[in-house]
Amino acid sequence: MFSITVRDHMMVAHSFRGEVFGPAQRLHGATFVVDATFRRPELDADGIVVDIGLATEQLKAVLGALTYRNLDDEPDFAGVNTTTEVLARTVADRLAEAVHAGRLGEGARGLAGITVTLHESHVAWASYERSL
Repeated sequence: MFSITVRDHMMVAHSFRGEVFGPAQRLHGATFVVDATFRRPELDADGIVVDIGLATEQLKAVLGALTYRNLDDEPDFAGVNTTTEVLARTVADRLAEAVHAGRLGEGARGLAGITVTLHESHVAWASYERSL
């Protein structure tokens, strides 16, 4: 399996419901380093997994819709704890939508999957992997 990874970051505000979250139940900020890995079993006709420039642009667009926002106020997250895991799935699903819409180029239609990893810090991160 071949893969390429592109990276960006996002800054959000949010709070959590549930005793398990302790002080994070209060409104707080988070900055995530976000890696998006695109996979395919064989390279396309150009010898690439996906156009890195288009992948970078689409990751930036997906994150741009989330960054500098209080996720508690976003309708897409109503009633949802926006944990690192939930946000990883959200980013992966939105990137998958971009692939299916052709925004990563026609060659991207041959992708097998996407993995999105959100790094909370240098010692903790969460990933979500999905097929395309």
